[in-house]
Amino acid sequence: MSAALDSGRAASLVAPSTSPEIVLTVDRIRCDGFGMCAELLPELVDLDDWGYPIIRAMAVTDDLLGHARRAVEACPVLALRLRAAAASMPGRG
Repeated sequence: MSAALDSGRAASLVAPSTSPEIVLTVDRIRCDGFGMCAELLPELVDLDDWGYPIIRAMAVTDDLLGHARRAVEACPVLALRLRAAAASMPGRG
């Protein structure tokens, strides 16, 4: 194999994804604090003192996307959502 071919493959493997970032959100009014989301997705969800979710402000990584989908589907009151992240957030620079 040539060095040029190897470097081309390496570049294609680490090329940034063009798909939008996905974030996990919670509808705080709808949420009843069952806590299933934190059990299924502790990497992104903590619980406050009353058992309500605190979602970490970060994009859902590819390796957590399946777990995040399961947490959304398991929410008994449908308070969790996966959404495309906004391209720019007001007030953040």
